[in-house]
Amino acid sequence: MSRPDPENVKRIACVGAGTIGGGWATYFLSRGFDVVATDPGADAQATLEHFVDFAWPKVQELGISPGAAKERLTFTSDLSEAVADADFIQESAPDYEDLKIGLFEKIGDAARPETVIASSSSVYLPTKLASNCTNPERCIIGHPFTPSYIVPLVEVVGGEQTSDEVMDWSMNFYNGIGKKALRLKKEIESYVSNRLQHVVAQEAASLVEAGICDYDDIDVAVSYGPGLRWAFAGPAMCSHLGGGKGGLKHMIEHFGWKYSNEAKDNLFDSIERMAKGKDIEELEDWRDKNLLNQLKHVKMTGDY
Repeated sequence: MSRPDPENVKRIACVGAGTIGGGWATYFLSRGFDVVATDPGADAQATLEHFVDFAWPKVQELGISPGAAKERLTFTSDLSEAVADADFIQESAPDYEDLKIGLFEKIGDAARPETVIASSSSVYLPTKLASNCTNPERCIIGHPFTPSYIVPLVEVVGGEQTSDEVMDWSMNFYNGIGKKALRLKKEIESYVSNRLQHVVAQEAASLVEAGICDYDDIDVAVSYGPGLRWAFAGPAMCSHLGGGKGGLKHMIEHFGWKYSNEAKDNLFDSIERMAKGKDIEELEDWRDKNLLNQLKHVKMTGDY
């Protein structure tokens, strides 16, 4: 049996029913899939059903697909039964490398040989996770962000044996169900977004340890400043817009550039792709409208 096209996936197995797995199960249900979940925990089914009930109004607000229903969720404690007929498998067990390697081996033995197996791991290399799995070419990382039933980002990482076909298929699948898939060019531990978060966390700790500020000050500094802009324009575009009418070129001329020429060329090329022909004034107007919209509707740090 051949792998179904991404748009023809019908049945998804969620291996692990904790916070991440429950979020995935909720999101997949909201997109109109049949979802079978599995988890060895004694109270796993009840916990998962409570999670879905809690999250369902949120996905309804985002918009659910025709035919989507919580009742399309089933549960089994039998891993082999859960994955045997799945068109796609999302593994979200606790983030321990040995545990995941063992799970990939068991999933690979029980699932159809063409079924893509994705791990929600936040750190491990897909090559390692798939090391004991049959047909490792169908194994990827599909790393979400909590809450996975709301946040769009999914980092898609292939291992040494992952096929280009599977990477293409996975990107089309995640994007097709409303996620924003980011394809890494090669594998690295912790992927992209977590590595960026780790840099911020390290600098925050150094500032606190130096007695410059407290952690609540760190949250204010991020959420009332760059965090507002990063919600719709990342660091590269913010640098471009921070250069005034001269854009990125003026920014570099004023502050200098201490990285490689290759990185600088990549930055200019990326800005050109993201700008899509818009000039600075058009981009500034787009930025300002987004900021105004957020300030009207987002509850800021401390307003819990």
